[in-house]
Amino acid sequence: MHLSSVCPVRPNPLRTSRLLAALPLLALALAGCSGSSTSASGAPGGGKGGKKGFGGGDVPVTVATVSQRTVPVEEQVIGNVEAFSTISVKAQITGQITEMHFKEGEFVKQNDLLFVIDPRPFQAALDQATATIAKDEAVLGQQKANLAKDEANLRYQKATAERYSALFQGGIISKDQTEQLTATADATSQGVAADKAAIESATADLAAAKAAVDSARVQLGYTTIRSPINGRTGNVSVKLGNVVGANTVELMTITQVEPIYVTFSVPEAMLSDIRRYMDQRPLAVRAQIQDETGSQETGVLTFVDNAVDTTTGTIKLKGTFENTNHKLWPGQFVRVNLRLSERPNAVVVPNEAIQTGQNGTFVYVVKPNRTVEVRPVQTSLRVNQDMVVDKGLEAGEVVVTEGQLRLAPDSRVAIRNAGRGDRGGADGAPSGSGRKGGATPDSKGGPGNRPEI
Repeated sequence: MHLSSVCPVRPNPLRTSRLLAALPLLALALAGCSGSSTSASGAPGGGKGGKKGFGGGDVPVTVATVSQRTVPVEEQVIGNVEAFSTISVKAQITGQITEMHFKEGEFVKQNDLLFVIDPRPFQAALDQATATIAKDEAVLGQQKANLAKDEANLRYQKATAERYSALFQGGIISKDQTEQLTATADATSQGVAADKAAIESATADLAAAKAAVDSARVQLGYTTIRSPINGRTGNVSVKLGNVVGANTVELMTITQVEPIYVTFSVPEAMLSDIRRYMDQRPLAVRAQIQDETGSQETGVLTFVDNAVDTTTGTIKLKGTFENTNHKLWPGQFVRVNLRLSERPNAVVVPNEAIQTGQNGTFVYVVKPNRTVEVRPVQTSLRVNQDMVVDKGLEAGEVVVTEGQLRLAPDSRVAIRNAGRGDRGGADGAPSGSGRKGGATPDSKGGPGNRPEI
């Protein structure tokens, strides 16, 4: 008998500890296999007529009721605010700025005094031109007096020559005396013609002097610079005491912000509709500043560009806004809504209810037994946070707006917003109020928050 056959085998402590550590992992693996086999076998999920969710039990979801109301047909784009007009203020004469009658950035009215350029040199030029007028008027008077004197002499000399010519015919005087008087009359006649020419020259000089006075007066007027429009002043680039040149330096700019333009572009495919609706009535344009919510400015579409931009396939439009509160500012980016018409009795659901799959868009419709059905839909317009459904839904049906990731066809749901006045009614059925913030049908079946048209 061998000793090794009767002695017990001593256990290995390291092997025992590894086995004990692996036991919990083995138990978890067996539990997972058991759950997988149960799920694969298609065992009912808990309750009649429906499947449980992926994690077991009813799937919690948020729902909303499909509504029917009148919705606006509009295009939403990003636009840019543009000043109604922008004026560049420059000096039209060379001189020193001596006065400034406004502050940078403040509003000014038409004909308000802005700058004064030293007027003394221009006033002196005006005085000199005025004095020249007085001198030319005196010269003209003198030339007219000379003409009158020479004309009187001419008349006398012509009469004397005629008398002497008669005496010569009677043989009383000699021929030489007669010819001498005739030559004197002819010389006086030429002097009269010279006087008339001198008068014309003096008249032209007087006209030139008057023009010089008008020019000097205009130059003097340029010493005061006034606002040509109502608007807001910009940065002043030249300060008091600086000398400015004529039409060389921009003193500042004035932008007219009341009214004001909002410029935006829409696809060229909309051009025919825009032109058709513009012929029927003024088209409303709404602009909302991107950093602000709830406040919109309303204007009218007043400009359609004369050509389509071939690089982008869009056409440029402009809306005119009164902007009396100065909310819109040149250079701002705004959200623009161009309203063309409205569609009555449109079927509307919250935008969150629309899902996209391989076969297109669909929604989960909650049936009366709290199971869901996958319903293909066709959508068209988006109105704020709602979507218009052209085909696939009817008013009053209930759709899932949150929790779709855990749903499958015929899944049973637990409505989280059941009993709330804003999202659903009691017993899991929505009350027809729609989602919070959306349009709510009134007691007559119409839209409670119908958009303004």
